[in-house]
Amino acid sequence: MHKQTYRVDEVALMLDIGRSTAYDAVRRGEIPSVRIGRRIVIPRQALENLLAVADNNSEPGREGREVK
Repeated sequence: MHKQTYRVDEVALMLDIGRSTAYDAVRRGEIPSVRIGRRIVIPRQALENLLAVADNNSEPGREGREVK
């Protein structure tokens, strides 16, 4: 069974970015997240959708743009 949510530090490792960069991206809304009490979690499906959009934007011949 796949995990349904990830912690911010797990997503930082997956994306090969620093932990503080990941928290900044969550705060800016660049990484979709859900706050449950004091915890911040990233839904697996939302992360997969974000990466799919980013992958589609990096195809040859397409204008690259920042994913928000």
